[in-house]
Amino acid sequence: MKLFVEMGQAAALALVLVSVCGVAQAGEVLDNWRFQTSEDGLVTASLYATNKLITGGGALSYSPVLTIACRPNSEPRWTEWLQLNDAVSSSRKITMTVTLDRHEKFDESWSVGPRGRSLVRDGADGISRLVPANRLLLSWRFGLLSGRGEADFDLAGFGEAVGQLAGSCNTDPP
Repeated sequence: MKLFVEMGQAAALALVLVSVCGVAQAGEVLDNWRFQTSEDGLVTASLYATNKLITGGGALSYSPVLTIACRPNSEPRWTEWLQLNDAVSSSRKITMTVTLDRHEKFDESWSVGPRGRSLVRDGADGISRLVPANRLLLSWRFGLLSGRGEADFDLAGFGEAVGQLAGSCNTDPP
């Protein structure tokens, strides 16, 4: 009988350890994400690129930021945008080359945000295509003679971040 009790305690301890490790791993996956809720109800999750872009004549560098957002009770409900320090020269639309997991590559049109320092794409389809991906590479032209910009993102925890946003917005994940 004592053996059964000891085995039961060992099994319970093992279950607790597995649960704690699972929670720790889930938390670690979301460590790179920054969550925020604005006064108007917009819920966002942001992630810094793994690479740097050079600005200020080469004196400074920065990491672009990818943000996914959910708006409760509004359309479009889902949005993604890329925040830059340098402005693009286009004023309305820009062609963004999207590469998922270093092999699936396609072009799509993104809107240019205020002062040309953000590139925006509305719709749940953009978010849903990223859920199964591990890496995202975005590439665009800053201007006719300005060259290209690239932002490389490690999407670890993307699905969990989308799930957390959907929960905050009381909607289904895309």
